[in-house]
Amino acid sequence: METPPSPAGDRPDPVSPSSKARKIVRGIGRNLLRLVMLIPVLWTFGAIHYDAPFPGKGNLALAVAWLALLAFLVFRARSKRDRWLSYAAGMAVAIVPWSFKKPSNDRDWSPEYARTAGATIDGDAVTFSNYRNFDYALDGTVTERWETRTVHLSKLRGIDFFLNYWGSELIAHPIFSFDFGDEGHIAFSIETRREKGEVYTTLGGLYKLYELCYLVGDEKDFVRVRTNIRDGEDAYLFRLSTPPDQARERLLEYVQQIQELARKPRFYNVLTANCTTAIRSQIHTRKKTIPDIRLLLNGKLDEMFEEHGLFAVKYLPLAELKARGHVDERARLAHDEPDFSEGIREGVPGF
Repeated sequence: METPPSPAGDRPDPVSPSSKARKIVRGIGRNLLRLVMLIPVLWTFGAIHYDAPFPGKGNLALAVAWLALLAFLVFRARSKRDRWLSYAAGMAVAIVPWSFKKPSNDRDWSPEYARTAGATIDGDAVTFSNYRNFDYALDGTVTERWETRTVHLSKLRGIDFFLNYWGSELIAHPIFSFDFGDEGHIAFSIETRREKGEVYTTLGGLYKLYELCYLVGDEKDFVRVRTNIRDGEDAYLFRLSTPPDQARERLLEYVQQIQELARKPRFYNVLTANCTTAIRSQIHTRKKTIPDIRLLLNGKLDEMFEEHGLFAVKYLPLAELKARGHVDERARLAHDEPDFSEGIREGVPGF
């Protein structure tokens, strides 16, 4: 016996294009939501790994245990509401105690960061305490010297800029040196303040692993350790076109930051408070320009400075200006010379 054909009204309708589109959109939305939820999880895993109180494998074990707890809470939930509550609770277990970790000036610091810089102004005179002036012998011997140095604002002539590379051409370390004529140069280097045994990691710099450190010291210390002592580093020197009145403003910004960090320490952050972005943050809000990606990829700071006309020498292409400003060989020749700063400037355009 044949089965009669189904009436037209009982046949399943083909899936319409609009229905397919809605399913695709919903699928994309679910995957995006999962990604949005995953990013905080990864970040929090890193926060436990770097900032929990059990360095090394202890923190890693704690981070893995937290991740397992979070997964257990989320996957055992029976409703969407419960999953969200479980996710929030699991994140709070890590983030709340992490938020209470505070920076400090009192730790067992590595020798080069052992002292907190100080700065005072008395009329025309600016006095820096804990001014770093370490001596480096070629055999690796380091003589620690912390000094007090006074200079006068009326003698400030301009600013010089060092750009130090140690690997990638995209990443460098800037050092700004203020020229006080016959009173010499005062150099500033913003760095991670590391404890004894700590090693810098970029990922660790996303968290609260290091304090922010404003070092003030001698060029012979800051430059020579990079050109003469460490392997595989290159330093380039540029004369900036900053007039004395603007140089004074920039110097006083450094002084203010040194004073504030002595009272209230801050954490270093590889994105928001590193050796370059910290400089931008100290500039008065009304004078800030639109952020430039080269503040993060700071190996390209020389290109940014050239575009903004900040170099004193404008008649040379950047490639030649940079090549002639390479100071490594000059620094090695002037290693033990008392006029180190003058020696590294010989032949550099603008001096």
